[in-house]
Amino acid sequence: MLYIALLFVNIVSFILYGYDKRQAVREGYRIPEKTLLFWAIIGGAFGAFLGMRIFHHKTRKSKFYITVPVLVILWAGLILLSFIHPVFPVF
Repeated sequence: MLYIALLFVNIVSFILYGYDKRQAVREGYRIPEKTLLFWAIIGGAFGAFLGMRIFHHKTRKSKFYITVPVLVILWAGLILLSFIHPVFPVF
């Protein structure tokens, strides 16, 4: 069940990056940076990373090009740890 929640959070994160990029081009209402980072922190790091790469968005801001890959590594480690050591109550 938690893996489905993580999938959902990553999809939302990816969509938010795409939407924010579109709004940036159109000079419309933007999503705050702390909101984009929040979705990455709560589990959407993979979606955020893909959104950064596919939409070429937030790739020049050190807050993003450093934080998001670090979060990807941390979340990947937690997920791998839950497979390797099932007693560890991550998921």
